[in-house]
Amino acid sequence: MYDEAVLFVTKQGAQIRVDGGRILVWDVDGDEGELASRPMGKIDTINVFGGVNFSTPFVAKANEHGIVLNYFTQHGKYRGSFVPEKNTIAEVRRAQYALSREEELEIAKAMIAGKVRNARTLLSRKGVHGTDVLKDLGIKVGGAQNKDDLRGIEGEAAERYFARLDETLTDGWTFEKRTKRPPEDHINSLLSLTYVFMKNEVLAALRQYNLDPFLGVLHADRHGRPSLALDLQEEFRPIFCDAFVTRLVNRGVVTHDNFRKDNRLGDDAFKTYLSKFDEYMQEEFTHPHFGYTVSRRKAIRQQSILLRKAITGEMDEYHALTFDR
Repeated sequence: MYDEAVLFVTKQGAQIRVDGGRILVWDVDGDEGELASRPMGKIDTINVFGGVNFSTPFVAKANEHGIVLNYFTQHGKYRGSFVPEKNTIAEVRRAQYALSREEELEIAKAMIAGKVRNARTLLSRKGVHGTDVLKDLGIKVGGAQNKDDLRGIEGEAAERYFARLDETLTDGWTFEKRTKRPPEDHINSLLSLTYVFMKNEVLAALRQYNLDPFLGVLHADRHGRPSLALDLQEEFRPIFCDAFVTRLVNRGVVTHDNFRKDNRLGDDAFKTYLSKFDEYMQEEFTHPHFGYTVSRRKAIRQQSILLRKAITGEMDEYHALTFDR
């Protein structure tokens, strides 16, 4: 358990209970008793892994306090969520559902342009040069006439970017191509795991500001897929997710010996990963546009606010979070 607002519970056999105004994590199967206690009002998301359960009274309180419960397997595969019945601001949802294709496209273009810009920045930070093709593709994003055009440009940019990602890794680590379901190597495994956790960070932020995470502006609608969360996540993938993965391996926090034969992290390494991810999300930086200090988690929630303002017409356009250096 780490951040005040987000809890990660990995202890197998633990139960999450409520006692007055506090959340208790209790070792049911062992003899450790109370493992942790947090004020109910300070928590907005709880992530549980494997054999962790919630008491019925706690779930009722979670619903009342607007706490989202995310379920994962013991090794980090997402299984589903409990979403509380919080009141939504009807005007926000109406504005979101009323977006025209042209308005959706403009928001999506800003997100993808931000992603391409951030991809160039990450490579530059790692000493990788000769990325003018990404600069050109970023400019090309602005001229996309429809979503298919934009997806094509994004796909080419991703291919060009991943072709250079190997150059950001220390000796002993290689990256050939992006693979999924299942990841074919250790770097792809870490990327996929980090994208899952970042998606849930974005989901929590969108829900906090009353946006429907399942109605996207670029990703096609599909039953059970949080398309808007995947859309907003795009600008964070290189500069937050991929940067985190390269940090883990380049600093030796994760080694090849930490993986099982199926390319998943072993139990102890997975707990280390969770701790490092949460620390990473709490790290602060100077916001490139606002100029004040903010954590990565807070920055994601700020982007949700900006997205909501663009959707409701409070702002003329959406401004992605981008880093020039």
